[in-house]
Amino acid sequence: MQLIKLGLVPGEDMAAFWRRVAGSCADWLAGQGAPLRDAVLLLPFAQQLAPARRAFLARGGWMPRITTSHSLASALGPTTLAAPDQLTGDAAIDAFTADRLLAGQSWVQPLKRGNPRDYRVALARLVDTAQALARAAAQVSPEARPAFFDAARQRLAQLDAGPGLMERALAQVALAWVASDERRPATDTLFALRPSAWIWLRAGGPDPLAQALLAGDVPALCLDADLDLDQAWAGFTPTARVEEAVAPDFETLAEQTATAVIQHLNAGRRPVALLAQDRVVIRRVRALLARQGVPMHDETGWTLATTPAAAALMALLRAALAGGALDDWLAWMKSALAPDWDVAALEARCRRYGWRQAAQLDAAALPPALGASWQRARRQLEPLAGGARSLAGWLVALGQALNGLAPLAEVEGGEALLEALWISRNPWAGSAHEAALAQTRLGPAEFLAWVNDTLEAAQFKSGEEPGAAEVAITPLARAMLRPLGAVVLPGADAATLGPVNPQAGLLSDADVAALGLPSLQERREAEAQGFAQLLRAPVLTLLRCGFAAAEPLPPSPLLERLAGAAAQAGLALSPWVDEREPVAVPPEPRARAAADAGGRLPAALSASAIDALRNCPYQFFSRVLLGLREADELEQEATKRDYGTWLHAVLKRFHEARDGGDDDAVLRAAAAAELALLDAADFLPFSAAFERLRPLYLAWLADTEAGGQRYAEGEVDRDCRPFAAPLDALVIKGRIDRIDDSPAGPWLLDYKTGDAKALKDKVAARLEDTQLATYALLSGAAPGLRAAYLVLDDGKGIALLPHEDVSATALALRDGLQADLTALRAGAPLPALGEGRVCDYCEARGLCRKDDWT
Repeated sequence: MQLIKLGLVPGEDMAAFWRRVAGSCADWLAGQGAPLRDAVLLLPFAQQLAPARRAFLARGGWMPRITTSHSLASALGPTTLAAPDQLTGDAAIDAFTADRLLAGQSWVQPLKRGNPRDYRVALARLVDTAQALARAAAQVSPEARPAFFDAARQRLAQLDAGPGLMERALAQVALAWVASDERRPATDTLFALRPSAWIWLRAGGPDPLAQALLAGDVPALCLDADLDLDQAWAGFTPTARVEEAVAPDFETLAEQTATAVIQHLNAGRRPVALLAQDRVVIRRVRALLARQGVPMHDETGWTLATTPAAAALMALLRAALAGGALDDWLAWMKSALAPDWDVAALEARCRRYGWRQAAQLDAAALPPALGASWQRARRQLEPLAGGARSLAGWLVALGQALNGLAPLAEVEGGEALLEALWISRNPWAGSAHEAALAQTRLGPAEFLAWVNDTLEAAQFKSGEEPGAAEVAITPLARAMLRPLGAVVLPGADAATLGPVNPQAGLLSDADVAALGLPSLQERREAEAQGFAQLLRAPVLTLLRCGFAAAEPLPPSPLLERLAGAAAQAGLALSPWVDEREPVAVPPEPRARAAADAGGRLPAALSASAIDALRNCPYQFFSRVLLGLREADELEQEATKRDYGTWLHAVLKRFHEARDGGDDDAVLRAAAAAELALLDAADFLPFSAAFERLRPLYLAWLADTEAGGQRYAEGEVDRDCRPFAAPLDALVIKGRIDRIDDSPAGPWLLDYKTGDAKALKDKVAARLEDTQLATYALLSGAAPGLRAAYLVLDDGKGIALLPHEDVSATALALRDGLQADLTALRAGAPLPALGEGRVCDYCEARGLCRKDDWT
């Protein structure tokens, strides 16, 4: 094999580089007496085919066959179909085959039974290792392949005891799996090919397959275009203008990247390669460029799982298979697949009643339209109900569940999804995929995991045409040797550019190197070679973030090597100049907000509405007059508020069921009855708290009843009209948690499970306590009426916090409300007066714009 170096040449653009490649090929072939038309020129990537062919066309006459090694292998013959138990290259299907291969291995069964999650990880790593070994074996000539497998067996047999024994055994299974495959790799046709000469353009590091082809008895030439990054500019002025900038944060980095791209386009440098080194940044940059109408073509694609079709399908599957959470059901009923159901009304009802599980929702208890929608939604997913079945059976059921919904193929990513999940196509008869679909039995959770893994592994590319795009979003390696006007690389930092992830399989880096697979060092060098190739572009813009959260983020080692090479040549990297002009935005301070309700008043007031009016009239305006509410999350986890609601129901059931017998047994039974309506596992922390509270409450109850106080009724709804004209029609409504009788008169009790200190402060400043004063108003505010907070704290015991002379406070509250509401009725404004904690947790803060006040 002969070697010709193709280093940097001052002033050479990419078209001139390819003319140099064409000339070198033609001159060398002429010297060899080999016909140009019968030679094969192997390029690293398909993106380089067009400029190479243009260069040969410009010379006139015959041109060699210009291709990539894998494209040529595919053109020379089809790939043999994988039979059952053979490696397919589909990670999800191969994992099922690996599981069957391990079924007879006793040494792995304890892991499978004892830790299913670790076993699934082991399967994934086994598949990764087998696929890597298969790729390595395909890059070896057929004659050398037995020696490759022998060397691999010897390497993996060296360690038969000690740490890593399980990994080594799994790696031996992977090797045996690959070696037992009798199919010939598609690349074998390349070794049988006899062109007049093999020519390999080396760029971006070694290519084992190309090196193996050039090692045969056919005349061979390697055109080495790789560059030494540390000596990139030795002895001459570089062609590329390299500029860099450091952003203080993520958003600034995205804005600078979009700005750099637009500046290149405005300067006539087209096309621009936007390197997808950091996909998070690229997503944001793509949105910023789309906002400016910049045509883009994404050559990287994105995970199929991120498409709208995948999101809608996973919502449907989670609703059917993930445990019946209402959050999941509502998510799929809102998805692109679902009919136009009134989900907002159904969701509001679920939030109102605190329903979290689909089992809590009874269609008969819903309004007719909502009930019909809910029943149809349940019927739609009935094909997916039930236990384990074959993977093919699950896919048939999924297809049935999709019938009657919006066509999935019409949603972005839908066609690719239907193909990836074998819904719109059937596997070939006798293939490994057919066997896996028929033989693999999965439970609901396993099928859901399989769908998720399959969508995560599949790539999706939109159908946009690359021809009109001025910006190509591409990986670093595919930007090599392309005719580009400029290259923009965001993420030139130590965390993004330079570090290489370890192998995902079972082999150590020493094993990988010994078996001829790409080692960490070789992969680092390949990335450095790809980075060095960017110096052939006219302009290279390197942008990075200076901080990761609060931690300083140093530049990439590759950037530092490039800066070192420039310094050796007496040069320096240019600072990137942001040509945007800053726009001064004059401040527009706002005055304190005040709402004009036009004399409107609600028909009824509750204790919380009264509290809002006293805390902040603007909060009263938003909550009561406008009826605005912040929608609570339908969380799976129970909250302290849920515990309080449950405890109210338990105590009411307990007191109504007492028969003079064993109070402890009655209280336990009441708790069990109310807990049956909830998810016991989800409620476990609060069940434990109640177990601590139960004896404390019974002891307090015994002491209270010894003094003559008795439970009378609980959860009592009352209303009253306490105001004089013109407010005599205004009603106050409320629910009193508990009323007790005593020799001295009735007690109005309000259960609390929160902090006793805040309640003590509230009842000490009596006019600040709206809750108990409202209870007293609802009960007539008669002299001698008593009211208190009953604090149910499982840690500190039961505390009764009385509100002294609550009737006087209630009358003062009524008189104050009479004056305030009369003024509002007359058209007085409702100013935003809240301060402190009232504002900290107020959902109307964005309406009153408190943060923008002068």
